[in-house]
Amino acid sequence: MTTPVDRQPSDVREFTARSVGGGLALLLGLVGIVAGAGLIALGAASAQAGTKGSLITLGILLVLASVIAMSGLNTVAPGQARVVQLFGRYRGTIRSDGLRWVNPLTSREKISTRVRNHETAVLKVNDAYGNPIELAAVVVWRVRDTARAVFEVEDFTEFVETQTETAVRHIAIEYPYDAHEEGGLSLRGNAEEITEKLALELASRVETAGVQIIESRFTHLAYAPEIASAMLQRQQAGAVVAARKQIVEGAVGMVELALTRLAEEDIVDLDPERKASMVSNLMVVLCGDRAAQPVINTGTLYQ
Repeated sequence: MTTPVDRQPSDVREFTARSVGGGLALLLGLVGIVAGAGLIALGAASAQAGTKGSLITLGILLVLASVIAMSGLNTVAPGQARVVQLFGRYRGTIRSDGLRWVNPLTSREKISTRVRNHETAVLKVNDAYGNPIELAAVVVWRVRDTARAVFEVEDFTEFVETQTETAVRHIAIEYPYDAHEEGGLSLRGNAEEITEKLALELASRVETAGVQIIESRFTHLAYAPEIASAMLQRQQAGAVVAARKQIVEGAVGMVELALTRLAEEDIVDLDPERKASMVSNLMVVLCGDRAAQPVINTGTLYQ
């Protein structure tokens, strides 16, 4: 639990600023300006010097007070907020859209709370196996806590961009592009899991700035050009091996089925040598790259 001693002075949290509807404040300000102008006009028309000076002074003060009061008016559009400060102290955030009025002595900073996206440039890093790869990501985010976005970091937009690039680089060096071992996570083979890890890491990095990460995705993932050709050959070799393995497994099943059916139907009685010859011929036909060329045996297996 954080105590007041442990709490940093700049560790602020957003809360709602005190404000009222701006319609009435605008009306009162306009009435004050008109009334002040009327007093000035009456003072100028008065024949008595004392009354004249008093009316003009009162009218000027009323106009100045109305103008100052109207400076507290703020128009807040949907998807925007105003961070209110009074003499350097945070006094809350206005999120209610429309015309609002606050203390005219405060300063109000406009902050967009709309959803934004940031796409990183194509980054070149080394994966977990040391292979150079290229990757880029897009992050969808928005400001959740306006107070932290303004007071905790210098520029929250630049902060998000920098932390996004850092998180992408860190994820890239933690995992390989392609996993060599069975069941290992890889950037290419486990995109959903890696994306979730990227979102979690990025969320923890930008939490200080009061930013919410809505979604993050890799938009580019490839080997660097200098090794792309070699890695393509490796992927092709792996695909060939996998295909051959599947072909052999299927061929073995077909041969087993053929031998079983021949034995069950009692079509022919094969001794071990003839069975081995049949298996060899079937495996060659089923696993070969080219169409088989039949050879007719006019003699016997033993001649």
